[in-house]
Amino acid sequence: MSPDLAAALGRPPRVMVTGAGGPSGVCFLRELAGAAELYAADIDSNGAGLYLVPRAYRLLLPRGDAPGFADAVLTLCRRYDIDVLVPTVDAELLALARAADRFTDAGIRVLVSSADALEDCLDKWRLAQACEGPVRQPVTHVVGLSGVHGADDAAAFEGGYPAMAKPRSGSGSRGITLVNSPEDVAGLPQDDSYLLQELLPGTEYSVDVLTEASGRVVAAVPRSRDKTDSGIVVAGRVLHSPELSELAERTVHTLGLRGVLNVQLREDRAGRPNLLEVNPRPPGGLSLTVAAGVNMPRWAVAGLLGIELPERIEHRENAVVRHWQDVVLHPRELGDIGDIRESGQDGDRQGSDT
Repeated sequence: MSPDLAAALGRPPRVMVTGAGGPSGVCFLRELAGAAELYAADIDSNGAGLYLVPRAYRLLLPRGDAPGFADAVLTLCRRYDIDVLVPTVDAELLALARAADRFTDAGIRVLVSSADALEDCLDKWRLAQACEGPVRQPVTHVVGLSGVHGADDAAAFEGGYPAMAKPRSGSGSRGITLVNSPEDVAGLPQDDSYLLQELLPGTEYSVDVLTEASGRVVAAVPRSRDKTDSGIVVAGRVLHSPELSELAERTVHTLGLRGVLNVQLREDRAGRPNLLEVNPRPPGGLSLTVAAGVNMPRWAVAGLLGIELPERIEHRENAVVRHWQDVVLHPRELGDIGDIRESGQDGDRQGSDT
């Protein structure tokens, strides 16, 4: 079951997908192919997804944390009369959310949550505070003057040892370390940039969630993370688990998130799933959910175009292993991009950082 995206505008919508070199960007481009006029954007001219569209539809962007990023994207969206913008990179989200009114005024729908909701997700300490009470989560404290500070605090940590230490911001497993004793806490940064968190030793799950504009959850698809590579699942099983789906939905409602996003859960020592983190953008394993019968890319774009979404989209259980797929080109075509990086003004060239 997939929506007819042309029904809303009387023509296929023009959709720009950023992060075209990543797995979620590629998934959106593949699933929207034939249903939309697609523009692929990335900061790197080697991004594989750029070559899933014709040359004139390949766009280079500045980094998401660069000054003027939102201006650059808005300029391109206006130039190409983009109807829907799908950002898939963490670093781009806040800038686009803060400029959401400007995109709306230009008639461009953006698949992004509010800035406040994003800030709660991108800072793991804010996430723990925002979800305290409604959502089961591991014992979590800041390491530093405002939290665990000194030998006595470390020895009294309610989560016990071994424990996990992780940066408050960042993605994947970068900076995460096992803390075996209170003495090890002294070796962590003491500037409130790290968290000390109860160890969750059980199975880890991801739940891909799709909401409509009001926040109503249309689908919540749990999957096990059986094997990962650089934080991206490469083998997993899609499951029917009302407990996992309900916990993910409660997290999404508590935070006020919208669109396509991912809630990561892990079982504690008692086997109960706990909130681990939230990725407030399309996840790298989204193709597993599509293979289970829930085409979140198409339904997400449909919702932004005003097409009514079903009350609920059910998924089927399956198991998936993933592999590399080549995009074979003539050597002259690699790096042949149809546009330059843009600043806030038409025609201004920025220095390359590819």
